[in-house]
Amino acid sequence: MTIRLALRQLDTIATAATPAYQRSSLSPGFVHFGVGNFHRAHMAVYLDALFNSGRDRDWAIIGAGVLPSDETMRRMLAGQDFLTTVVEQSAGRSVARVTGSMIDFLSPDDPAAIIRTLADPAIRIVSLTITEGGYFINPATGLFDHQSPAIAADAAHPESPKTVFGLIIAGLKARRQAGIQPFTVMSCDNVPHNGVVARNAVAGLARLFDPGLSDWIIANVAFPNAMVDRITPATGDRERQILARDFAIADAWPVFCEDFSQWVLEDRFPAGRPALETVGVEFVADVTPYENMKIRILNGGHAVIAYPAGLMDIHFAHEAMEHPLILGFLRKVESEEIIPIVPPVPNTDLHAYYKKTESRFANPKIGDTIRRLCLDGSNRQPKFIIPSIADRLTAGLGIDGLALESALWCRYCFGTTDSGQVIEANDPNRDRLVPMARAARDDPMAWLGMTDIYGEVGRSEVFRTRFASMLQALWIDGVERVLARYDLGVI
Repeated sequence: MTIRLALRQLDTIATAATPAYQRSSLSPGFVHFGVGNFHRAHMAVYLDALFNSGRDRDWAIIGAGVLPSDETMRRMLAGQDFLTTVVEQSAGRSVARVTGSMIDFLSPDDPAAIIRTLADPAIRIVSLTITEGGYFINPATGLFDHQSPAIAADAAHPESPKTVFGLIIAGLKARRQAGIQPFTVMSCDNVPHNGVVARNAVAGLARLFDPGLSDWIIANVAFPNAMVDRITPATGDRERQILARDFAIADAWPVFCEDFSQWVLEDRFPAGRPALETVGVEFVADVTPYENMKIRILNGGHAVIAYPAGLMDIHFAHEAMEHPLILGFLRKVESEEIIPIVPPVPNTDLHAYYKKTESRFANPKIGDTIRRLCLDGSNRQPKFIIPSIADRLTAGLGIDGLALESALWCRYCFGTTDSGQVIEANDPNRDRLVPMARAARDDPMAWLGMTDIYGEVGRSEVFRTRFASMLQALWIDGVERVLARYDLGVI
């Protein structure tokens, strides 16, 4: 018999660790936007461990929704008292824990309630996991895109914001007017210099309608950079069924993740912070070396395996790692092109970090899908792959493997696999990418003409030549033959 997850049922759960604290002992310190799987497997778990240790129980999380889809998540979690079952999986074992670090979740349908909560002096940190595409960044320039329709709408009507940044500004404005110290804004997204990017979005939007407020934000609000890492696939019926079968828990939206987790944070929190260093968070003066390592080796590595696997009709990431041509492609691109241009990281062996990354990708328990890894390439490629290409071109180094990765992404966006299977929509910019990919079959330069994605890399004759050659080879010979030739160094 399964136990339905709820506060009143915690004492009856014997198959998973449960909170060592009473929910009534918690009070809020965070408002968090983006209550998805990654947040609940990462920041919420660290805070749960901290509360279990008996510390800092005035730092609980209030979730806040912005998108219509957030309301679905809110209803699901509200039905189980905002508890989440997190299943941490290694290749050999699975361990479940119930986390209780979130105590409320504000509806996207009530922005006034969100703004009131942001203005509460108890809230000292506002955190974000809104995905790479949620920051309104122009991919070519890396700057805040103030011309986005959503941003323009918030600038025209700042009193009724619809974006996360408009809500943050409204909360900061209310605190300023009341003489309350501003909260810290802490991004937990896989975006290079995510704190700087968040600051540019908040201050950039404010400048469109109140330059004085924008200046005040820049002078008074902290935006620490962070590196976050934990592979966390999407939840589906598979995960719910495994949880019920193996742990006898009925959870409407459990989270399955690997047993590895890392969080590196710049220690800039003027309004205070919880003692997260006691539960494994590393605080540093500059997170840049760590984020470069993670974004290029791990996130870039995901992209390297994702598109050939997607074109070969492979479903799971661990299955891709079992394919010798895909594994060989990953190893060669990482060792020859990515790792050599990653700057040194304090107390870290980059090759050992890569080997750990390889074993994480190969974990069969995670069930991470290739489709998830292929998602939103138009936002991910400019952050995870193109910077490595740019650095190698600047240094006069070869880019064959990375050019092939980019050609594979283009081929994937055509919309069919090598076997002819249709690839369902998997990018918010699909309506633009598919026609470009189809035009590129005859004219590869049509793809590189997307200057907002490729920037100067797309104008490099070296890259243009190698990209065109790789894309043409994929169409003539197919993915497997091209990977085999690349492995032999004859392409």
